Amino acid sequence: MPTSTETASFRFNHTMLRVKDPKVSLAFYTEILGMTLLRESNMGDFTLYFLAYEDDELSSDQKRSSVFARQGVLELTHNHGTETDPDFRGYCSGNTEPGKGFGHIAITVANVEEACARFEKLGVPFKKRLTDGKMRHIAFILDPDGYWIEIVPHTLNV
Repeated sequence: MPTSTETASFRFNHTMLRVKDPKVSLAFYTEILGMTLLRESNMGDFTLYFLAYEDDELSSDQKRSSVFARQGVLELTHNHGTETDPDFRGYCSGNTEPGKGFGHIAITVANVEEACARFEKLGVPFKKRLTDGKMRHIAFILDPDGYWIEIVPHTLNV
């Protein structure tokens, strides 16, 4: 359906994942995947972390103020206490029963083979390697909470 006047300004802004330990998750998304932390918002019993890829250098104020004006933002939500709760079993990744539904997020890279070699070197767990299955041009890695992250080339014909 073509864009209508009423929806012309609509954009997909972000998706949210709940995380057990923000220190571990932030290190993964910033150091392993190269995202930038745009904003951290402590809401009392939970904290929100907004991350994205930077196209250009922005000041801290510009990063914070741009969160809801951009596309492709990842929001990590940490419910305080989960990181130290011995009974906390983690969140459903959406790829197992019960709760199957959500599948994955995807990151595009210039060279999938080089990215996967780097992930391997850094000890990142794989759900699907390039050599697995029929689709040998994509891979899936796992974040610290078990969420699937698809690694695909910038150009992909499916």
